Amino acid sequence: MMKKAFFKYIFALLLFGSNGIVASNIHLSSYKIVFWRTLIGSLLLIGIFFVTRQKITFAKEKNDTLFIVFSGITMGTSWMFLYEAYNQIGVSLASLSYYCGPVIVMGLSPILFKEKLTAYKIAGFIAVLIGIFLVNGTVSGENLNAFGIFCGIMSAIMYSFMVILNKKSKKVQGLENATIQLLMSFLTVAAFVGLKTGYQVSISRTNLIWVIVLGLFNTGIGCYFYFSSIGKLPVQTVAISGYLEPLSAIILATLILGETMRPLQMIGAVLIIGGAVFGEYYNSHL
Repeated sequence: MMKKAFFKYIFALLLFGSNGIVASNIHLSSYKIVFWRTLIGSLLLIGIFFVTRQKITFAKEKNDTLFIVFSGITMGTSWMFLYEAYNQIGVSLASLSYYCGPVIVMGLSPILFKEKLTAYKIAGFIAVLIGIFLVNGTVSGENLNAFGIFCGIMSAIMYSFMVILNKKSKKVQGLENATIQLLMSFLTVAAFVGLKTGYQVSISRTNLIWVIVLGLFNTGIGCYFYFSSIGKLPVQTVAISGYLEPLSAIILATLILGETMRPLQMIGAVLIIGGAVFGEYYNSHL
C-alpha cells in the first residue's frame, strides 16, 4: 500500500513540475491560464469526491473550513503570481522562487506552530536565503526584470500563507480538503478575471488542448494523486521528496524550453533545494 502511495506521490510531483512547460504552450494571460486550470481541476475533484462517496465533514467543522477557504484564496493568488513569473523570468527561476515558500513556513514555524528552531533548520534557512540572492540578485543590466522577480517572490509568500492556513485545519483532510481549496482558488481567480476583463470564454483549439491537459491532468489528477497519497506516507518522505517538483521543473525547462542559468544561479539553485532538504531531513531525525 505504501509503495503504491509513494509512486502516486512521485507522479503527482512530476506532473506539478511540468506545469510551466504545459503553460508555455498556452497563449493566454497568466490569470486566464489559472482561471481555466482551477475551473477544470476543481470540477474533476468534485466529480471524484462524489463518485468515490467520500464522507462530508466540512459542514460540521466550521473553523477548519474557514482556514481551508482562506488557504484556497491564497493558493489562487499564488498561482496567478507564479504563472506571470513564468512569462516574465522563465520556468526555472520562477519555480525556484515559488519553492522558497516552504522555507518561509519553516522560518515562521517557531512563532506560529511553537516548533523548535534547531541549528539544522537555521543552517538550511541561511543556505536558502543565500541561494535566493544568487538566483535573483545576479540578474543584471538589460536582463533585469524587477516585475518578474516581484511576481516570483510574491508567489512564494502567498504559497507560505496557503501552507500555514491549511496546517490550521486538523479535521478536514485529504480529498475533501483539496476539493474545497481548489474550488476556492477558482472562485478567487474568477472574481479577479471578471473585474479585470469580464468573462470572455473564447479560446482557440490549440490553446484548448493544452488548457485541458493543464486542468485535467496537471491539476485535477495531480491534486487527487497528491492528496490521496501523502496521508499514507511518512512525513519525512513527503517533505524531502517534495523538492523533486522544482528540480524536475528546472530539468524540463532546460531540456524542452532551452532555458539556461548562469553559474552563480546554478549554485543558488543547489543552495535553495539542498538547504531546504537539509533542514527537513535533519529536523526529522531529532
